[in-house]
Order: sequence, then C-alpha cells, then structure tokens
Amino acid sequence: MPSYVSAPDDLVLHGPRVLGFASSSRIAARFGLDTGLVDERLRDYEARGWVRHSSFAGSSGWSVTEDGRVENERRLAVEIDRAGAREAVTSAHAEFIPLNRRFGAACTDWQIRPTRADPMAFNDHRDWRWDERVLRTLQALDEAFRQVCARLAECLQRFDGYAERYSSALAKVEAGQRRWVDAPDFDSCHTVWIQFHEDLLATLGLPRGSDA
Repeated sequence: MPSYVSAPDDLVLHGPRVLGFASSSRIAARFGLDTGLVDERLRDYEARGWVRHSSFAGSSGWSVTEDGRVENERRLAVEIDRAGAREAVTSAHAEFIPLNRRFGAACTDWQIRPTRADPMAFNDHRDWRWDERVLRTLQALDEAFRQVCARLAECLQRFDGYAERYSSALAKVEAGQRRWVDAPDFDSCHTVWIQFHEDLLATLGLPRGSDA
C-alpha cells in the first residue's frame, strides 16, 4: 500500500502546530506547498480562530490556537483511520518513548554540568569527556530514530524527512559545529526531534507530557 499523502489544507493547519512560531514560507517549504496557497489558507484559518499571526523580536509568524489544535487533531484522526495506520503509528510511538527519554537526558547533560557547589551549573563545555559522552548518545540514537521514522513514513508520507534532517544536523555536530546540537533557530538535532515528537503526539491526539 502506498504511503498516505496528507491534504494540503490539513498540512497548512498542521504546520504551525509542528513548527511552532513559523512564517508562511517556512510552512510551505517544510511540506512542499505553494506559498500563495499557504498564505490564503492561513488567513482563512485565522478568521476561524484556528491560528494567529504575531510579531516578536523583529520577526513574525503563525502559531496555532487551542481551537486550532482541536481541529488539527480531528483532521489527523480522520487521516490516520483513512490510511489504516493507527496500529502502526501507535506501535512506532511505543518504540519512540524510550528513545525520547535517552534523548531528553542527553540534551539536559549538554546544557547542564553539575558541580559540587551547584547541581544545576551551566555546561561551559570545557569538560570534553562529558560532552563526548553526550555526543555518543546522540550518535547512537541516529539509526534507531531512522527506523522509527521509516516505519511511519511507509504509512504517512508527512513523516518522511525527519531522519535525514536529524542525520544532517548530527553530521554538522561531528564536524565541530556544536550549535547544531540544540540551537532553536534552525534544524538542529533538538529542533528536529521536538518537531517529530509533536507530530507524533498530534497524530495520536495525545497531550505533550503524557508519554514522559
């Protein structure tokens, strides 16, 4: 059975949910959509109260409202059943949970390096052994994450690309560009992972934190 292709209208609403504070062009690029179509649909969804446009620190973008989250999950529930993918997605989610715990712990260790005086001390990245241990965890998760993504992409096409984006960010980290671990303003390992997790939760209609 071919992978199910999400309707463009559904992807436009899904974009702010997954990407967070995102521009029309970023949503269009993420899902391979026409920017004009994305703009038009977002304005329509804004009128319905599903998304809002705002500006912050010199940038502007779209975010999903609570009503928009409800509508997004309603549409995704229809989609997953139409695709006959609920069992596969539920199984992939169960497999992802322990990976997510390891990833979360690694990201915490990347940001915090406890000392005797301060258990929440900021990691200044001067202890290379500490950082290398974190990076080994991120590397070890690469293949397992790829397998989960591949199974999901087999039934829902919009899950295609997450694994490649994570691997690309990891390659930059391994080349010495350490900002690609957790920088929030581009597709770092952390950004890609969080977006994937949000996509998975939305697909199953689960609130964030319910699978912690």
